Amino acid sequence: MKAANAYSADCPTRQILDRVGDKWAVLILLLVRDKPIRFNALRRAIEGISQKMLSQVLKSLERDGLIRRRAIATVPVTVEYSITPLGTTLAGAVDPLRDWAERNLKEVLAAQRRYDAQRKALAA
Repeated sequence: MKAANAYSADCPTRQILDRVGDKWAVLILLLVRDKPIRFNALRRAIEGISQKMLSQVLKSLERDGLIRRRAIATVPVTVEYSITPLGTTLAGAVDPLRDWAERNLKEVLAAQRRYDAQRKALAA
């Protein structure tokens, strides 16, 4: 296998970056980092995510080795998700991005308003 190079079109690291850049994946990863959590608890905690999207992202995170799925023999079956050691390293890397977004939200929104106003003025 040749060395990883994310700038190369055929490099598999792009798939990993795609996962890291997905808002749902990041939010799920940060929620499961603290304790195992059930599917419906995740759905309630992440406003705006559909059941289908949550299921898809959980499967992708599990496939990537970032979370673990555990089925508990109850009626009906209980499923909970927890973070893996690999997922913990990624959560540590992406949590500062979440923090940055929350701390700089007002500034980014103000910049967007200025930009949109300038574009509107130029179009007029």
